[in-house]
Amino acid sequence: MSEPTAESTRIELDGKQIVLVGTAHISQQSVDTVLETIRTEEPDTVCVELDQQRYQNLKNQENWKSLNLIEVIKKGQMPFLLANVALASYQKRMGLTTGVKPGAELAAAATAAEEANIRVELVDRSIRTSLLRIWRRTGFWSKMKVLATLVTSLFEKQELSEEDLAKLRQGDTLNTMLEEMGEVLPSVKTVLVDERDTYMAHKISQAPGEKIVAVVGAAHVPGILRQIKQEIPPEVIQEIDTVPPKSAISKAIPWIIPAIVAALFVGGFFFGNRDLLAEAALAWLLANGILSALGALIAWGHPITVATAFFAAPLTSLNPTIGAGMVTGLVQAFIASPTVGDMESVGDDLANMRGWWSNRLTRVMLVFVFSTMGSAMGTLIGFLWLKDLV
Repeated sequence: MSEPTAESTRIELDGKQIVLVGTAHISQQSVDTVLETIRTEEPDTVCVELDQQRYQNLKNQENWKSLNLIEVIKKGQMPFLLANVALASYQKRMGLTTGVKPGAELAAAATAAEEANIRVELVDRSIRTSLLRIWRRTGFWSKMKVLATLVTSLFEKQELSEEDLAKLRQGDTLNTMLEEMGEVLPSVKTVLVDERDTYMAHKISQAPGEKIVAVVGAAHVPGILRQIKQEIPPEVIQEIDTVPPKSAISKAIPWIIPAIVAALFVGGFFFGNRDLLAEAALAWLLANGILSALGALIAWGHPITVATAFFAAPLTSLNPTIGAGMVTGLVQAFIASPTVGDMESVGDDLANMRGWWSNRLTRVMLVFVFSTMGSAMGTLIGFLWLKDLV
């Protein structure tokens, strides 16, 4: 039996042997290393850095075909879908330079284990939990940085060779990158890396069998090694696997803005200059309507969608339960429904900016985002007129 490759670390834990394999998620060398390690080690269990959703997505590359976009919009899950798509787009573009699909080594590990009748353990936390913990544990400006990073990732070209990826697999390089992330967005690094290190270290240590091969991204190896021999209290795992409730301010803001607008109109009617009331109301309607419609137009929304944005935005901006993007997204999805071809090609279309606009599925997402942003900008501009009412 040969020794594990240089990217692997062997751990003795309570009578178990754990071979921890650190990988780059878009590297052919990582795929080869994983397959060779599983073949030579013949483990009882293979642990992979996946949750159930990502596992199913990797197994079923055509899962986009079954996506019910209208239900996603109705249930208010579009922001979550967009975050997933942005991350997938970023990895997709990097993967194109090496010819390897993102997460290929994880899929290869699970497939190889299943073919050899080896138990597969999914040891990563739900991606939905991770994203919601990031969003709800960060302040306003940090949220803006996160959004800016996601948006930038959609259009940034990445050119990575296998040599570049080999450098990324080196712990020192990755640690430097993570330390820089921690300085800029400490809450994001805590949730996305540190908490998942703890979660996966616990899951791997609890995996059944005398010999275990654990396949994880190289960025997680140092954190897992620090914690895997520690006894992590169950309450710690329960806490980091829980979505924090919305803060009182987050719950209140959607109601505060309409209340302020209504108060300004009422105050202007009774105590202010009534001559300005109609002018301010028109300004509110135009600012919201025009900018939201412009957003839908930039997203190449259907003309009916653009018109809907114009008329809906002034009303949705005063309704805390529904946003302009929800209305325009639904209209766009009904009028210009994604075709089977769009569903089949969305994976490839994510890799370039033109694809986002040409694919009907991603165009609905762009309509949702840009019409929402336009309405938000219109609301802020509308306040410039409303403040003069009292």
